[in-house]
Amino acid sequence: MRPVVVIAASAVSALGLGWRGLGKAVREGGTSVTPCSALGGVLAAQVPALPPAQDVEPRQLKLMSRGARLSCVAARSLFREAPSLPQEEMGFFLGVGASGGAVEELEAMLDASFSQEQFELGRFGTAGLGACNPLFAFQLMNNYTLCHAAIREGLRGPNAALFSRGAGTVLALAEAHHAVASGECDVALGGGADSALHPVTWAELRREGAEGMVPGEGAALLALAAADHGQPLGFLQRCEVYPGRQGLARALESTRRSLQTLRPECVVLAATPQRREAARELAASVCPGTTFETAALFGEALAASASLAAVAALDLLRDGEVRRAAVLVMGPDGDVGLVGLVNEVAS
Repeated sequence: MRPVVVIAASAVSALGLGWRGLGKAVREGGTSVTPCSALGGVLAAQVPALPPAQDVEPRQLKLMSRGARLSCVAARSLFREAPSLPQEEMGFFLGVGASGGAVEELEAMLDASFSQEQFELGRFGTAGLGACNPLFAFQLMNNYTLCHAAIREGLRGPNAALFSRGAGTVLALAEAHHAVASGECDVALGGGADSALHPVTWAELRREGAEGMVPGEGAALLALAAADHGQPLGFLQRCEVYPGRQGLARALESTRRSLQTLRPECVVLAATPQRREAARELAASVCPGTTFETAALFGEALAASASLAAVAALDLLRDGEVRRAAVLVMGPDGDVGLVGLVNEVAS
């Protein structure tokens, strides 16, 4: 198993397009929330309008969910920054969120499926499905958050879309890491893309207890390669997930032991309000005084939270602020994810 380095990165977040500067923004704190019209004025960390040259082609938008659109923007941005990457055989492993189709299409489909104020499955299969555009299916299938970007960029290597509400994106990074380390491919993209600003997604989060949560959205990618491939931005040393279903205390203790081995000089937290205090205590027990939180800048971006935190940690390495950085992910799924990044000197 060969060492794996990060050779390129990209991000689209509430701060706009680009990953350089995210570390400084996280370190300095502050917020990027604004009222979100799609959620009735709820304060949210939403991606600002992108210039047409940086966005997806208008004719393609009707095929895409918001997460897929952000994934495409992040992928195109990465290849513009690193045009020499071998795209055709590149792997692609992405944390993706739930379906996020256009609300207008959903409403038309549901309206046509009711008879005398009752939803009827038979009508749904005839009138309901007939009421929406056939292309709507490409918005609904959440694996297309990966597929649209892969097709657009011509990626044909090993790939997987992993459902994520936090730790699933750490698993996507782990899959990309393994693909490169094992020699399955020379370069692989890993990261996540999602939006919690869809009304159905936000309604689900509220039902599960979203008190204090700021919905967010975004996408971020790391391009991973063997250590002898190009000029490294840093080494991806570990990607680990500890399942919460075995008990949060047990997951936190396992994470603490791994953090102690990593010896980070800072910890970047991506945690929900309900788990933020536990995350802070864990980080402080290993790395007191150097904990940075992403919630105020990126919000709870679900599948994108871990990857946005990871590129912010990478930026801290590149700024020379730290030599070893950890990302601690405690999202709505209840699992604990850990990403470790070190710079070239510390490797």
